[in-house]
Amino acid sequence: MKRKSLCLVSGSIPKNMFLFSLPLALTNLLQVLFNMVDIAVAGHFVGSLALGAVGSTPQLLFLFTGLLMGLGSGVNVISAYFIGSKDQKSLSQTVHTAAILCFVSGVFIMLIGIIFGRFFLTAMKTKSDLLEDAVLYFKIYMLSMPASAIYNFGNGIFSATGDTKKPLYFLLIAGIFNVILDLAFVIIFGMGVKGIAFATVISQYISALLIMIFLMRRTDDARFSFRLLKVEKTKLLRLSSVGFPAGLQNAIFAIANVFVQIGVNSFDSTMVAGSSASANIDPLLYQAMSAFYVACATFIAQNYGANQKSRVRKSYLTALSFSFGIGLTLGIILFIFGRQVMLLFTGDENVIGCALSRIKIMAFSYCISAFMDASIAACRGFGKTLVPSFFVFLGSCVFRITWVYTIFAHFQTIESLFLLYSFSWGITAIFEAFYFVRVYKKSFKN
Repeated sequence: MKRKSLCLVSGSIPKNMFLFSLPLALTNLLQVLFNMVDIAVAGHFVGSLALGAVGSTPQLLFLFTGLLMGLGSGVNVISAYFIGSKDQKSLSQTVHTAAILCFVSGVFIMLIGIIFGRFFLTAMKTKSDLLEDAVLYFKIYMLSMPASAIYNFGNGIFSATGDTKKPLYFLLIAGIFNVILDLAFVIIFGMGVKGIAFATVISQYISALLIMIFLMRRTDDARFSFRLLKVEKTKLLRLSSVGFPAGLQNAIFAIANVFVQIGVNSFDSTMVAGSSASANIDPLLYQAMSAFYVACATFIAQNYGANQKSRVRKSYLTALSFSFGIGLTLGIILFIFGRQVMLLFTGDENVIGCALSRIKIMAFSYCISAFMDASIAACRGFGKTLVPSFFVFLGSCVFRITWVYTIFAHFQTIESLFLLYSFSWGITAIFEAFYFVRVYKKSFKN
């Protein structure tokens, strides 16, 4: 059986990157739809309080899922490097070591979330009338973490080989189940927020099962086999050195955004619901752009392994151009059709008005993040994640928290709160871009 995978070390970079990224973007968007469906069902069939409760959890959820996504990106980069350097033995060892690492991490994160879920949501100053449903939704959602870990592991392997279509198909199937179960559990069985959460959990396990079945069907050295499961120490260290800092970067963003959510929670429940509804659009744009960041890291890792210097530089610039263009275009569309989009989540005019206050700021901010995230992904392609994580900590965590307690504390408007994104992304981007140039020159100095 022949694999239909793109060659990343030859041919047109813009064409191959687009073909590589398109299925990945659709895959990312389907992942976002898991939560979007939850929000929409909560808003239309359970009520505004349920909308606010479910909408109070995404930033905290991303704190945990971001760690698993970071591990998956580490699997992707290390596997892509060994594919580029044609080291088949190391590729197989990486696959099986990564499977164990990701699954154990998923179980650990699940337990942390279940045990401390109420503490986290209370610390975020979740509104008292939203807290109980938010805790219930969050704890049930945490049951999906092992499945999420396995899916991100498998997605990393398939993407490293140049095959981004299969994960899309798997997630499409799971997404259809998610919608059907959401509606059935809420409308037919009247399970409310509990039903919304269980629908997502079941869907996550379906996607994980499908991706593992097809990993075991592969005929190359990226194939997964239970009998080959073994932790290879050097591969574990290498995966950890890339995956955990990458996950930490995501966690840092999430932690900073938790403080933003605290700022949102200082307003009334209507504003919280409106902000939650509009924030539900953010991942759609981020994940459409994110596909090119994954492509950037994968292309650079393979071409670095193959010692293709010029293609490394072109991969970075191509990914940056694509992601900036997408962020700008989709942001403008959201600005123009914001009200129509918000009607998907709620019919409450007061909630929609609050949502539009946030949208008018964020719509022109998304594209700025491309300069930061493309540079971070490019460094990751070289296996460099620790220093970029430090820059993220300063620019996107310390800066945002400082902004919340100074600029926002002074003006106390929703606009003054969300302007922090443009400024934090721009500042962090400067440092990340300079560091990438330094890494690039040093990696090819010989």
